[in-house]
Amino acid sequence: MLTLEAAVQGFSAVGSEPRLDLLLTLVRAGPDGLSIGDIQQRLGIPASTLAHHLRFLVGSGLIEQEKQGRTVINRAAFERIEALAAFLLRECCADIAPKAGTTDRVGQAAMGESHG
Repeated sequence: MLTLEAAVQGFSAVGSEPRLDLLLTLVRAGPDGLSIGDIQQRLGIPASTLAHHLRFLVGSGLIEQEKQGRTVINRAAFERIEALAAFLLRECCADIAPKAGTTDRVGQAAMGESHG
């Protein structure tokens, strides 16, 4: 479970359009990831700008990098992204008083039950 500080760091990392676009590009690429050259080609941004955004997202834990020979493969850190989503969703409906006999998702969330 993420701490508030870790969640702030993650959400801050995707707080700009280019970084969110970069992360979405890697999410769409799936678990195989993309090389820096492939990302640059897809996004059409200069190498220095891409490097800046990659450093920020790697530092926040949203992107993982692996060196394969002379190539650096970048992958979305799906577990971390899921943890950020779960951080938000665990607060779903927390301020709504539960109604007796409620069995829907909103009612479950209000009663503190799991969404899974």
